[in-house]
Amino acid sequence: MFIEICATSYNAAFNAQKAGAHRIELCSELDVGGITPSFGLIEMIKEKLDIPVKVLIRPRSGNFVYSPEEFETMLRDIKKVKEVGCKGIVSGVLTSDFEIDRERTKELIDAAFPLDFTFHRAFDLTPNLFESLKVLKKLKVSRILTSGQAESAEKGLEVLIELKELAGKELIILPGGGISPSNIYLFKKHGFHEIHASASKVQSVSIEPKISMNSPKFLDETKIYSSDYEMIRQLLNS
Repeated sequence: MFIEICATSYNAAFNAQKAGAHRIELCSELDVGGITPSFGLIEMIKEKLDIPVKVLIRPRSGNFVYSPEEFETMLRDIKKVKEVGCKGIVSGVLTSDFEIDRERTKELIDAAFPLDFTFHRAFDLTPNLFESLKVLKKLKVSRILTSGQAESAEKGLEVLIELKELAGKELIILPGGGISPSNIYLFKKHGFHEIHASASKVQSVSIEPKISMNSPKFLDETKIYSSDYEMIRQLLNS
């Protein structure tokens, strides 16, 4: 099975490559669902590692409805990612009523061409996944990252199976959300050929900061997340 690891740092990307993962999705701030990583990080990973890199293009946390300036930022980021030589883009845009924003998503796909384009988990916020799948088929995305509109891919497995059957050979349904060595067999059993996992371990800093850098505070500043080499090995060997 093809294993994609969500990496948020050089160390996480290094662990993913060392463990034998097939690809990383590079992002930052996983606690808020991920945002676009720094270009210094992208460049360093491309220079020092060989693992294929897909980059999340999301200018901020929150919803997936973007202002003209935010959308322009996304287009500029895609241009930079292409210049660095990454393998793919992970992105997408919704309308204010949570439907796929066809026009803007197509613009992102066109800007990313010829890179692989994955529509991210904003898909799970749409009111009808099966209608959204039809839209993304027409837009010719390569993949859809989804938990099947559930808290985890395991809980959304029945929906994921339906989506995979409807997608056929036109695009790849990429299950993601809570996939671990203990449940990866379920996705193999039902014919999924790729999965997305964070395989995270948490490192606690020794001294808690005296003041919070968050306003209002909503993240635990004593935790650092990284990909777990042993967990990735278990995923690959399961």
